[in-house]
Order: sequence, then C-alpha cells, then structure tokens
Amino acid sequence: MIDPATIERILDAAEISDVVSDFVTLRKRGVNMLGLCPFHNEKTPSFTVSPAKGIFKCFGCGKGGNSVNFIMEHENLSYPEALKWLASKYKIAVVEEEESEEQKHLKDERESLMIVTAFAQKFFTRYLWEENEGRTIGLSYFRERSFRDDILKKFEVGFAPDGKTPFTDAAQKQGYRIEYLEKTGLTIKRDDWMRDRFAGRVIFPIHNLAGRVIAFGGRILKDDKKTAKYLNSPESDIYHKSRVLYGIYQAKREITQLDKCYLVEGYTDVLSMHQAGITNVVASSGTALTPDQIRMVRRFSQNITIIYDGDAAGIKASLRGIDLVLEEGMNVKVLLLPDGKDPDSFAKQKGASAFLEYIKNNETDFIRFKTQLLLKETENDPIAKAKLITEVIRSVAVIPEAITRSVYIKDCSRLLDVDEEVLYTEVRRQKYKQDEDFRKKEERKMVSAPKVQQEERTISLPSDMLTEDLQFLRFLLKHANAVIQLKIKGSKEAFETTVKEFMVTEIEADELVSENPLFQKVFYEVADHIEEAGFDPWRYFIYHADGEVSKLATDLLSDKYIESKRWKKAGAYTEAEEDILDILIPRIVNEYKLSKVKLILDEIEKAIDAASAANDFDKVIEEQSMYMNLKRVQKELSDALGRRAIN
Repeated sequence: MIDPATIERILDAAEISDVVSDFVTLRKRGVNMLGLCPFHNEKTPSFTVSPAKGIFKCFGCGKGGNSVNFIMEHENLSYPEALKWLASKYKIAVVEEEESEEQKHLKDERESLMIVTAFAQKFFTRYLWEENEGRTIGLSYFRERSFRDDILKKFEVGFAPDGKTPFTDAAQKQGYRIEYLEKTGLTIKRDDWMRDRFAGRVIFPIHNLAGRVIAFGGRILKDDKKTAKYLNSPESDIYHKSRVLYGIYQAKREITQLDKCYLVEGYTDVLSMHQAGITNVVASSGTALTPDQIRMVRRFSQNITIIYDGDAAGIKASLRGIDLVLEEGMNVKVLLLPDGKDPDSFAKQKGASAFLEYIKNNETDFIRFKTQLLLKETENDPIAKAKLITEVIRSVAVIPEAITRSVYIKDCSRLLDVDEEVLYTEVRRQKYKQDEDFRKKEERKMVSAPKVQQEERTISLPSDMLTEDLQFLRFLLKHANAVIQLKIKGSKEAFETTVKEFMVTEIEADELVSENPLFQKVFYEVADHIEEAGFDPWRYFIYHADGEVSKLATDLLSDKYIESKRWKKAGAYTEAEEDILDILIPRIVNEYKLSKVKLILDEIEKAIDAASAANDFDKVIEEQSMYMNLKRVQKELSDALGRRAIN
C-alpha cells in the first residue's frame, strides 16, 4: 500500500499535459490544449486537456479524469499501478511492504503476463551480455552487423539460450507459473511435451507506448531452411500485433518534435536508423499496415514517410493498406531505396545527414507514386487505363480534406491526361459509395448493439441522475468555498454563508438527498468537510481513488457541462457564474428540490392508487394529506422560480 504522503507527491508532480503528451500530440487552444483522442477513432480533435484544472476530457467518447485516470485507462492499470507508473516517470520513490504469497495470487492475469514478460526481457538481455553462449553467438551477430553497444542497450535486445527448455526451467525456478509462460507464448506446451519458443535466437523486445515489454521478436542465426527466419510472440491479452509498432516507445518524442515519422519494415532497420542518428522511426515488423497502427502514429504527427526496400511488385501489393493512411487524413509519402539496399544497410552506409538528404530529394507523394507505378502497366491499353483511373481515384476519394482532394485531382488530371471534371465525377461517386457503406455498417452496429451500449454512445454523464442532480453537484463542487449573501425570508436583512454550507444544509434539512449512490457519495463527503476551511472539492474529487467519482467530477467541471433544460429554455444568463452566485445558488437548490418533490408526488399517487384498490381508506387519507402538503411546497418552489405550478 502506498502511503498518503507519497500519493500527494505523485499527484503534485504529475502535471496533466506532461503525462498526456507522452501519448498524444497536444496543441495549444486558448487556456486549454487539444488533440486526437487516444481512446476512440476520430479525425477532428475533441480531446481537451486543461492544465489549470488538472483534467482531460474527450467530448467525443466521454472519457475524462485526472493524470492517474488517464494512465489507468490508457495502460489498463489499477489505481495503485497507475500511481507507481507516475512515480517511476517522476523518479519518486515508492516504499511498500513486501507482497505476501496471497497478494501475489490476487494480481490480475494481465499484470501477471506483464510480469512474466518483464522477467523474460531481463533474462534474455542478461544472457546476451553475461553468458558465454550469448556473447559468442548473439553478441557476435550484432557486432558483425556493426551495431554499437549503446543502441543494443537502448532497445534491450537479448539472446535466448539454445536447447529444449533452458529459459522455461529458469523461469519456473524463479516461481513463474507455466500457465503464464504459455499464455505469453514464451513456452510452447503440448500435453507432456514442452519447449522454449525462442531458443537459439537473438531477441528484440517489443515495448508498448509506456515502455513496458509486451512481446518479443526472435531471429534465428542458424542456416536452416525449414525454420522461420523471424518468429514473433503470439497474440495474447497484452499483445495485439495489429496495434503495435516496433520502436514507438523510443521514437514518440522525436516524432512529435520533428512532426515526422519514418516507417520501415524490420527490427534491424529501426536499430540502424537510430544508430545513424535518425530516431523518429518505427517498424511494422513485417505486418501490413492496420488502422490501429496508423492512429498510433497520428497521435504524434500527421506526416509519415514509408521507406521501402522491396521491388515495385511488392509495393503494389501494399497499396490498399496505405489507402488507410490517407483515410486518416495524414500526409503520406513513399521512398524507394536503391536496388539491393534496405534501411539497415543504407543507414550504415550513408549516415544521418546523407540519409536525410536522400529522403528529402527522393520521397514521393503517395498518390503521385501510385499513379506513376500503375501507369507503367497501361500503355496502349484503354481498358487497363480506365481501371487505373478508378484505382487512383478510389485513393483520392478517401482523403477527408476537400482542398487536398482537389489538389490531387489536378495532378492526376495532368498525369493521366484525363479531364478534371471526369475525375471529380468519379470522386463524387466513390465518396457516395464509401459514405453509404459506412452508414450501413453503423446501422448494423446499432441494431446489434445492446440497448445499454447504444445509450452510452450519446450519454457520458450518469444516465440515472436527473439533470437537476448533475447541475446541483456541479455548482457544489465548483463554487463550494465561495461566499454568498442571501436575504432572510420576509426581511430586508441578508446573511453571509458559503455555497457548500447553504447547499448541504438546505438539502439535509428537507431530507431530499438523492437516492443515487454516486450522488450520495459526493454529497456526504462534501458534508463531512463542511467545517474544513481549506477543503478544495475540485482537487479532492478529481483525484478521488474511486474511479466513478473522479470521472463524474471531471465531467461536471469540464467546460461543456450539462445544464437544466428549463433554465436554458427560460433564457441564459450572460454574466459570469462567479458574479451572480447570490442569484444562481438559491435557484439551483430550488430546481433540485422541485425535481425531488415531483418524484415524491409521483410515488404518493401510486401509493394512493394501491391503497384504494386494497380498500385501505385510512392509508388513502394519510397519503392524500401528505400529497396536499407537498403540492403546497411544489407551488412555493414554482413561485420562487417564477413558474406556474401544474396541478
């Protein structure tokens, strides 16, 4: 357990924009910062970070919270784990009691997989540098490839000992369970047969955005045609290859700073470019580009150059995947290296400055590249040329920006010798088809989605709270310590009180606290601190250990908060809230009370009906008396709000 003083130090150090910018490219927008949400696919930024408030909020998917919540959500960690992650980032020592065996067993499975994978990385890395087999075989391979020690250590490369189960035996000896070794793919088990997956291979650990190892790539060094040259970890709860880019952890800051990402194919390509001084580079590790990988790059930059070492035929097979990059609104370029060269060998030959100069002079816009590539196949063949036009325009049509599309149409018109209007017509047809396909897909999703999921698409704040409940809590948290002057009823005199004292006292006195558990938790915790002069509900609830409470506080304190429908209908105030709290707070309290009175009246009506059906006339008279008293209260509240009570 982490002590409160350490938690306070972590929260003080974890500045929200600094934490979020490790994963999202943020741009200044007034007092806030704006970026593309990392939790859902979007092309127009709706993810807002407020440094002053210490919160983030996405107005697209509804996720929000503080720096701890962000790490919990992004890295799928528990509250204590997220605190430790932040403590590590800010070099804050966390002293904990040693875990008992029972506590170790209670760790969730995902964290167990991460722990096993972390052990494997350390084992493989140590084996490369310290064991004779690792040095003579693994380290010799890297030295032959001219890799420096600092680069090998930067990427934590290693070597897996050859043999049937030396790694598995070592892991089990350290207490790691075979079920987790098997689930991570480190060990292959079939009935009574077992072996190490990566035996005899040099190892390339694969890191997630936070720098934790989640999988491995292994290259065999023996000349064996029956064995795959490269072998990757299988899919698991912590590793999904379609969502991972090799080197993204080491490259993300440079990608952001340089506003450019280079995409290569293999592990050694990344290492060589880093060694040459080009550090804004990632690898797809032999897989076709996926939407998730593209969005990962897009968090840090809109500009990507894909470096190919293959021939034109291999590139042509990848064209459809690269269309996905255009669809995300990114600026994509293609670079063909000279025959027989790959990024690994070319980087070692040229060095950083010459390589960058070559890229600058030879990278080609993807649409132009695709057009020129396909043109070679259509000489003197009108039908083939017509197919080419359709193929190229299909790529142009996915580009979201109309101005960018028009520029490409002009280029295509010149390169293909086709009238611009013909190309515009084809783009409109393709756009219509794409929009129809997307609409049908979304309709199918909505039809098949459970009702609760459908509601979650449009509701981010708790759907079981009334509008008045949410508004009450927002004013209570935001203005708790503000001093207001209120008139004494039936008198010209006024008295001073704080917002929190007035709001809490009014609701408790009338016993009208909402039955919603989340409302009650917030309300009563404010009430518990009502005498505490320095109590700051804003910070207290945003950094609350209960994730639901923290999220609610973030939603309520975000700029786009929910308002009373009746208030909006009656006409909005143009003054700043802080300047008219004397007017607003009593109104908010009365609106809240009125909503509760109406609910109670509905319940009494049902009770009267039930008592009448049971011929319990004493109960009917009792309920009717309560009903009439409440109707008078309803009228008083309606009059105070300037509304006509409906009988």
